[in-house]
Order: sequence, then structure tokens, then C-alpha cells
Amino acid sequence: MRAGQHLLLIEMKSQKVTSWLSVPLIFGAFGALLLLERRRPLRRAIEPEPIHDARNLAVAGLGAVALQLTENPIARRLTALVERRKLGLLKLLRLPVWLEAALAVVLLDYTLYVWHVLTHKAPILWRFHLAHHADLDLDASTALRFHFGELVLSVPWRAGQIILIGVSPLALSIWQSLLLVSILFHHSNVELPINLERWLNRLIVTPRMHGIHHSIVRDETNSNWSSGLTIWDRLHGTLRLNVPQDKITIGVPAYREPEDVELLKILPMPFGQQRPTWQLPDNGEPRREALLMPPDNLLA
Repeated sequence: MRAGQHLLLIEMKSQKVTSWLSVPLIFGAFGALLLLERRRPLRRAIEPEPIHDARNLAVAGLGAVALQLTENPIARRLTALVERRKLGLLKLLRLPVWLEAALAVVLLDYTLYVWHVLTHKAPILWRFHLAHHADLDLDASTALRFHFGELVLSVPWRAGQIILIGVSPLALSIWQSLLLVSILFHHSNVELPINLERWLNRLIVTPRMHGIHHSIVRDETNSNWSSGLTIWDRLHGTLRLNVPQDKITIGVPAYREPEDVELLKILPMPFGQQRPTWQLPDNGEPRREALLMPPDNLLA
């Protein structure tokens, strides 16, 4: 490869998705989903929408500050280092720019699946992830409701993803934009035509699928961990679609009242004494009788 071509290749990989494209995409998706949630709601709201959305956006604001101070500077330096030193799995393969970026996005999506499983299985991580699941309603604003502590704890994982995979600045910015649109979509409270959602669900996570993950039934929460592509749940046997949507109660058993999830209770939640997550106030654990439909059959 000529020196000029090599420099051009490095420059292409060092580019990012420009803000004039990503920002309108993300805000446009959020606005469209908010509108559709009001016109075609999938589930009945438990809390008044203004109070619920304002609380989630306040949590999101703190999370955004945490990311700006921690993950963003580290990720920026590490992706530049990856390009400069040719670090990571994908750099060993010497792939075309478009193929390298596409594979990086897929591998980032898979390793995020693994991280999501860990946030449920590791007690210290669940303390922080609980603030996301304790929401009594599930909608597009819930997609942004991640405790700032969880986001800070995820920084070493993100650093490992970048270095081990060999993620370029371009690939990371593409994945971040796609991920945000994806989580806004599958957290949304939009009732899609069931045949359309079944078709989409063959490839990507959808609102009905992710609603099952936010169920108060433990076995249902411990399923559907994918964030983008559904293939990871299919490969690992953690896919569960056969729960009727009208039978799902959103949240966690230990926090069932609006006063349990007020903003000033969510923020200190990971640092205080923990309630038994899966016990209802009357000490019973929610369960569901075995369903006869196969687990990969998405129900309305």
C-alpha cells in the first residue's frame, strides 16, 4: 500500500459520525417515540407521565455528566491508540474499513450483552442497575434512566471492549449512535402491529421482547439481555418471547409504590441497605405458571 493510501485509510478510520447526523437522528427518534407512545400505548401507565419522564430525564442528565467526565475522554484516547498502535483482534485481520467497522459494531453489541448479564448476576453491579429496573413504567425515557454509578463502573469494560476488539473512532461512534436509537426503541411503550414486530424481532430487540425483561417475575427478567441484535439471546438460550403482554407487571417486586422510586430515593439506592429484590411487600415472590407456547413465539 502506498504511503498516501495508508494515510487516507488512517484518516477514514479516525473519522466519527458527525453530530449533524447523529444528534437529529437520536432526538428525532426520541420525539417520534414519545408521540407514538401517546397514540398507540402498549401498556397502561402507572405514574403520571410528566412526573415519570421528568424523573427519568433528571437521572439521565446526571448520567450524561458522568459519561462526559469519565468514559468519553478515555474512549477517545483509546480508539486513537488502537489506530496508532494497531491493537486488537480486528487489526490483525487487515480488513477493508467498512467491514472492520461492521464487525466492530457486531462485537461491541455482543460484549454489551455479556456486560448486561453481569449487571444482573454480580451483586455490586445489580445494586446500580436496579435503579433502571425499579421504574414502574417502561417507555422511551426509561432507556435513558441509568444510574451514574453504573455508567462509571462500565468504563473499564468499555475500555476492554475497545482494546481487545480493536475499535476505531469511526466504529465506536457508529455503534454508540445505533445503540442509543436501539434502546430508545425497545424500551418504548409503543404498540406495533404484532406481525411487524415478529418480523423485526428476528433481527433486533423490540418493545414487547424487552418488556418481558422488565417483568417483576425473576425468570422473565433473567432473559432477553440483548441490546441490539437478538441473535445473542438465541445463541445463549436466553430468549423468551412467549409471555402475553397484558400479564406483565413492570418493575421489581421490592419497589412497588411510586414513593419507593422518587428521585431522591433512586440516587442513593445503590449505597444503602438493599431490600430483598424479588420479594413483594407481603413476602411472596411473583411467579408465572409454565406457558405452553414455545419461547421463541412472540405474543401480543
